[in-house]
Order: sequence, then structure tokens, then C-alpha cells
Amino acid sequence: MNEPSVKPLKDTNEQVPPTPLRCIMGAVMSGGFAFAMYSLMIAIATTFATKPIHSDNPMVINIGSAVRTLVVGVVALGTGIFGFVALGLLALAVQLVIQQLTTAKNN
Repeated sequence: MNEPSVKPLKDTNEQVPPTPLRCIMGAVMSGGFAFAMYSLMIAIATTFATKPIHSDNPMVINIGSAVRTLVVGVVALGTGIFGFVALGLLALAVQLVIQQLTTAKNN
């Protein structure tokens, strides 16, 4: 029968070189996520602190405190990762600006 002619899409495996503007935009976004997750972590920790576990069973208390610790720890880990990414992107932006200035002086 008739087969429609399908044009292959442009290969998108090309890497786009980083620019200082893109690095700064990424750092702002990552810093925003880090701040949002930090605020969430504080809210979760405050909620857990104001609502203690009421039980006479020691196993319930141990499991409850472990789950609370894990929840706060996972959110703290996400906060730290986004914070480190923001710092790394800012450092990359500074490095790219310095490279552009030194190559402009050498030419």
C-alpha cells in the first residue's frame, strides 16, 4: 500500500556548550528548589515535634521515630543536593567568565 514518507527527526545528541547565563539561570532554579525543600523540611520537623507519638508500646515508638527521622533525612538530603548543584553552577559560571576574559586578552 502507500507508506507515508517519514522524515527522520533531527539528531538531538549534540551537546550545547554551557554559557554563564545558562549556568546562572540553572543556579537560580536549583537554589529556589533548595530553599523550597528547606522550608518544607522545617515545616515537617516542626509538625513532628509538636505532635509526639502517644503509645505505651516501645516498638511503636521506635518505628515511629525511625520513620520520622527517615522522612526528615530524605528531605534534608534533597535540600543539600539542590544546594550543592546551585553552588556548582555558580562556580561554573564564574569559571566560564574567567575563561572568556582570558581568551579575549590573549587574542
